[in-house]
Amino acid sequence: MMNRREALSRVAIIMGGTVLGAEAFLSGCKTNTKGVTFSKDDVAFLNEVAETIIPATATPGAKEAKVGEFMTVMVNDCYEEKDQAIFMEGMKKLDEASKKLNSKTFMESTPEQRNALLVALDKEAKEHQKAAKPEDPKHYFTMMKQLTLSGFFTSEVGATKALRYVAVPGKFVGSSPYKKGDKAWATS
Repeated sequence: MMNRREALSRVAIIMGGTVLGAEAFLSGCKTNTKGVTFSKDDVAFLNEVAETIIPATATPGAKEAKVGEFMTVMVNDCYEEKDQAIFMEGMKKLDEASKKLNSKTFMESTPEQRNALLVALDKEAKEHQKAAKPEDPKHYFTMMKQLTLSGFFTSEVGATKALRYVAVPGKFVGSSPYKKGDKAWATS
C-alpha cells in the first residue's frame, strides 16, 4: 500500500509541481532544523478552516480526514522557514479578517460567515497571485487551501469515500465511461 508521502509526491508530479513545497514533497520532506509549534487550538482552527473548504456532505469532510494535523506536519517538515512564518502569520490574519468582517473570531463565526470569509480570502489570494512576481511569497490562504486539498485527497477518507478507489487496480483502461455525478478516480 502506498504511504502518504509517496502519494503526495505523485500529486505534486501530476500537478506539475504547482503545490507550494512540491520540491520538498519530491525530496522526501526533510525535517527543518527549526520548526514551528502548533497547539491543539491551532490544529482545531486549521481543521475548521479545512472543513469550511471541504465540508462534510454525503461524504466525509476535511475534519474527518484530520487535515488540520496534516497541515501542521507539512508546514513543520516541508516548508522553508520563510513560508512557515507566512503560514503562522496567516492564521492570525485570517482570524483578524474574521473579526473585521463578522465581529467574531473564526471559531465563533457561523458556517455561513466562515464560508463568506474564505470566499473573500480566496479572491484576495487570486488577485495577489496575479500581481505577484515569481520571487514574491505566496498568499497565506493559498497555502492553506493547497494543503487542505492535498491532505484531504491523499487521506484514506478522501481517497476511498470521496473518490472511487480500487485497492489493486487492474489493467489500464484509457477511456472509462463517465456518467454525470460519478466520483473521480483515486486510482487508475
